[in-house]
Amino acid sequence: MGDFFIYLIGFFIVVANILGYRSYKKRKSLYSYAFTLLLLAVLFSSTGGLLALLIIRDGFAIFYGLQVGFYLLLNSLIVFLLAVLMTLIKLYKK
Repeated sequence: MGDFFIYLIGFFIVVANILGYRSYKKRKSLYSYAFTLLLLAVLFSSTGGLLALLIIRDGFAIFYGLQVGFYLLLNSLIVFLLAVLMTLIKLYKK
């Protein structure tokens, strides 16, 4: 059962990054990529928590959803910091 949830975390992270990349390609902005990941962190966190509640049938299963959200928030933070770094590099080159 534990392996299923780990694979599900990986699946959510991959899907969030693919959707964020599509947002980046559409708007040509790393900030939109980070914002998309931030919104998907909320969506996938609630989805993962609800799925864990349905499968495990325990009140503490909601913490699984919070764990998924935490990983996606870290992912969004990394992309946002990269966007800030790229902006600073562009400003420095001018």
